[in-house]
Amino acid sequence: MRGLLAVVFDYSNAHEDEFHDWYDLEHVPEREAVPGFGACERWIDVEESKTAVATYDLDSLDVLRGADYKAIAYDNLSAWSMRVAGMSTRLLRFEGSQITPGDEAAPDAAGGLLLNAMNVTAEAEDDFNAWYDEEHLPALLAVPGTLSARRYRAGVDAEGTHRYVAIYHLTAPEVTQSEAWKTAVDTPWSAQVRPHFRDRMRILSRRYSRAV
Repeated sequence: MRGLLAVVFDYSNAHEDEFHDWYDLEHVPEREAVPGFGACERWIDVEESKTAVATYDLDSLDVLRGADYKAIAYDNLSAWSMRVAGMSTRLLRFEGSQITPGDEAAPDAAGGLLLNAMNVTAEAEDDFNAWYDEEHLPALLAVPGTLSARRYRAGVDAEGTHRYVAIYHLTAPEVTQSEAWKTAVDTPWSAQVRPHFRDRMRILSRRYSRAV
């Protein structure tokens, strides 16, 4: 089962040039070299320009428990990583396994990403999962401009604040403003489930491009 590592930073207290240099020149290349890492992508919040999202496709969550990853993470972070992370505020770290559709990799050439992280009340969890799998993801995947729709559940031993994450790769962030998108998200079943959401974090972002 494929996995996902997603990290969100508010880097408004860091030096912007250094933050991007660290990610581009050290942090992402380190992870790209670890066996089991797939697409390593960076995004910038369309509303908060100092909020950065990084998403890492994994062959499975076991990649994060392996020796190759441990050699560059956790207690073995570089001095540069500790410096930049110390100046930034981590808003989210999520490690999860893909539960829908189950084994799909990130598509190529997406211009936008929507990330939804949340918890759900225990009494509504079964209905929540059925809604996501039977109505919500299929409806959003059918919207023109949606390239993929994937959903993840946190691992049992994962540290973090959210149990579920859904990510949508889009041709551009503006896809979420279309009438087709609005119709897909405004349904009776959606209205029934939403009051049971907890700790929801919604970030709409545009693909990061390094300044030349």
